[in-house]
Amino acid sequence: MTKKSVLKKSLLAASATWLVVAGAQLGRAETKPYPAGWGFDTAGMNRSVKPGDDFFSFANGTYIKNIRIPDDRSSFGAFDVLAETARERVKTLLMEAGRNAPDSPITTSEKLGVYYATFLDESKANQLGNAPLKPYLTDIRNAHDVKSAVALFGKASHQFFYSPFEISIMAGFDDPTKYVIALGQGRLGMPDRDYYLKPEFAAKKKAYRAYVEKMLGLINWPNAALEATRIVTFETELAKAEWPLQALRDPLRLNNPMSLAQLQAKVPEIDWSLLLTEAGIKPEDFKSEKLVVLEPAAIRNMAAHIAGLDNATRQAWMAFHLADDAAPYLSHNFVQASFDFNAHELEGQPKLSARWKQSVTATSAAMGWAIGQQYVKRYFPPSAKASITSLVGEVKEVFAERLRHNPWMSPETREKAGRKLNNFRIEVGYPTKWRDYTSLEVKKGDIFGNATRAMAFKWQHDLSHVGKDVDRTEWEMTPQTVNAYNEPTQVEIVFPAAILQPPFFDPNGDTAVNYGAIGGVIGHEMTHSFDDEGRQFDEKGRVHQWWTPEDIKRFNALADRFGAQYEKFEVFPGLHLNSKLTMGENIADLGGLTLALNAYHASLKGKPAPVVHGLTGDQRVFLGWAQVWREKLRDDVVRKRVTTDPHSPPKARVNLPAHNLNDWYDAFDVKPKDKLYIPPEQRVVIW
Repeated sequence: MTKKSVLKKSLLAASATWLVVAGAQLGRAETKPYPAGWGFDTAGMNRSVKPGDDFFSFANGTYIKNIRIPDDRSSFGAFDVLAETARERVKTLLMEAGRNAPDSPITTSEKLGVYYATFLDESKANQLGNAPLKPYLTDIRNAHDVKSAVALFGKASHQFFYSPFEISIMAGFDDPTKYVIALGQGRLGMPDRDYYLKPEFAAKKKAYRAYVEKMLGLINWPNAALEATRIVTFETELAKAEWPLQALRDPLRLNNPMSLAQLQAKVPEIDWSLLLTEAGIKPEDFKSEKLVVLEPAAIRNMAAHIAGLDNATRQAWMAFHLADDAAPYLSHNFVQASFDFNAHELEGQPKLSARWKQSVTATSAAMGWAIGQQYVKRYFPPSAKASITSLVGEVKEVFAERLRHNPWMSPETREKAGRKLNNFRIEVGYPTKWRDYTSLEVKKGDIFGNATRAMAFKWQHDLSHVGKDVDRTEWEMTPQTVNAYNEPTQVEIVFPAAILQPPFFDPNGDTAVNYGAIGGVIGHEMTHSFDDEGRQFDEKGRVHQWWTPEDIKRFNALADRFGAQYEKFEVFPGLHLNSKLTMGENIADLGGLTLALNAYHASLKGKPAPVVHGLTGDQRVFLGWAQVWREKLRDDVVRKRVTTDPHSPPKARVNLPAHNLNDWYDAFDVKPKDKLYIPPEQRVVIW
């Protein structure tokens, strides 16, 4: 189902879900296993760097120096090789599915093969040019007032129309066992409001205006240059109205249930009943139940701007976003124009990826769960699921012990926190129920139509949940995704199959490295339930303040001290991190590394840790954590992530959690003269 993306807490950003095994050289995606019984890339270290000066470079410096970011990527690091491996595997599955598939596929496997092969045929898309958009453009030209524009906004849930408002079906904040209809601010054309409002992004804003004009030209829209300028000016006003990303991290602020009548009274410029009806939602479902309005002030101000906009510009604005959203499914000139701005200009990526890679992405977006079902049958043995489930239990047990003895939390809240941890639902590998694609129609040669029908199929699946109990068998990530996540309303953490491989996890590898890598990931996701956002969900996933006021004050004091360390971290000269945006991920990193180390110690059962390859057990745990975050990024994508990504950059994710742990100082003999040294009284321990 669709859920507001700010709720799900993933290990890394959704736009960066690919990983690297040691042995990848010069950006080539190699899948060489680690040496038997090992799991850490000692050749990638730079031992000339003191760990106390820069632990990230000590652990990964040679690797980072030698690696080359492939031309079709904006970054390359520890998540990329696994993802490239997963993509190659998916390609194999799709090509096999396409062999001997009929032009009118019936089985799910046949549909996968035909969808992939159809998208792969770029010549067909080139023949059609912008023709697939013409019925949409006619509807936009016929939208002569705000009401008719709102009708098209509603259709955006299941067609390529654009909407500045996002409709989603999600678990309720007050009762997470029931689905609710939520309404929130949508996206604009640039990555974040800061791109419109801050002078350091002026060049990107200028490039965006040129891109808008380019897209309008490709659909033969009149007065493209003039309307492009007006569109960017208008979106700048919308950006001022939107809530900043850090404000979206407060679930108490997002929980604004109201009736349709109340919403209509507060925001009269938009016919909300029409919007929801055109989205396919039955009137009885939104007239009898309250909606959750996630950003009421932003929506109110955005609606006023939209109502006051000149109709010609409003039409051009909708036409541009139609072309922008549909570009991957159109002719090469649309694909190239989209790449030139969205990937090259915004992220510094030099080259468009190969068509087969685009086809894997498109097919995965349409039928990802069908791919996942085949993926786990071939590539994820039951033994891997059993091994990782056991490790999850160990980390959970250590966390429970730490909660019981938490020194700053009151006994009352500590007991409730323990109940929440005990209620954790742990999902590993793949879901227990698969999606049925029987009703999805796939046609050979119809790239755009296949994408449109897949979008409508997905939305219809979401709508089937309205008014029903939450289906806890459903996942938010497919098994072939190299990532993990915490779903706070369901009090669950999920580890898809594709992440349960080296360098994260090797059942035959070194135990200490496994604890530092996948153990750190497990601890990271568990800690999200107790970070500054996740702590506001109780043991049943309900949003409210279940801590005492004194506990909240003590937690905030620790979080502020910890955040100050990140505010000082300089990504580029003069560019610092926004600790309010990254706070949850930073706390999860600190908790994850802490729990990984504690779980490793518990696994020794009082016995001394073995020394392996000249490295102590604690050293290998820390190095296992550091190896996971090795990544090289292009400058533009660094700036984009610092602005939009709740995750800190790689070096911060390694150095800053580590230098708060006393065991790290002991493991690497870090002294007061070293650059990362902070006095014991300044080190932060939250969980």
